[in-house]
Amino acid sequence: MYKILIVDDEAGIRNIIKKYAVFEGHEVEEAADGMEAIQVCREKEFDIIVMDVMMPELDGFSACKEIKKFSKAPVLMLSARGEEYDKIHGFELGIDDYVVKPFSPKELMMRINVIVKRSRGTSDTENKKEIFTFKGLTVDFTGRLVYIDNEKIDMSPKEYDLFFYLVKNRGIALTRERLITDVWGYDFFGDDRTLDTHIKLLRKSLGDYSKNIVTLRGVGYRFET
Repeated sequence: MYKILIVDDEAGIRNIIKKYAVFEGHEVEEAADGMEAIQVCREKEFDIIVMDVMMPELDGFSACKEIKKFSKAPVLMLSARGEEYDKIHGFELGIDDYVVKPFSPKELMMRINVIVKRSRGTSDTENKKEIFTFKGLTVDFTGRLVYIDNEKIDMSPKEYDLFFYLVKNRGIALTRERLITDVWGYDFFGDDRTLDTHIKLLRKSLGDYSKNIVTLRGVGYRFET
């Protein structure tokens, strides 16, 4: 059973998601705007937050940014807009997934299951105590830390997952399908643009080391040293 917070100013949307979540045995809390969501998150812990972008009082992006300061709960954003800029902005804030309205409630619940299982499954047993260094780049897999010239680089949770996977498989041509399957999960319901968006964000975070992520046209990507 998951504890899910649904944040949307449309009661109808909240009711639809709640109906499916409760049917699967999950516990649901609701909030009608960003300000209310922040207050609820200060009082209670959740396994996942489903947050609309466009809301009165405080939008979803601003609420997410504030909640991330004190909560590690993964966030799935809902939006009527599917522009790449909005997705990139959300992923830069550390959200885990971005779903465009209208959506399938069944698919949404499957995405929620994937995110929560992945969040719960992240443990030190998956990451052997290992540190990779290349020139001024240091990757601490156990601590989930990346340094460039001794300066800590902040990334979103999914950027870390993707970068660690690329580094651990350095020198190997990784197909788009393999990256999506192994990093997002075999039952990921997004599209290839999600991978491309995260690669773009990752390259931005890596600065001079962005060139080490090589695009293999028609295949995927490879991390080279």
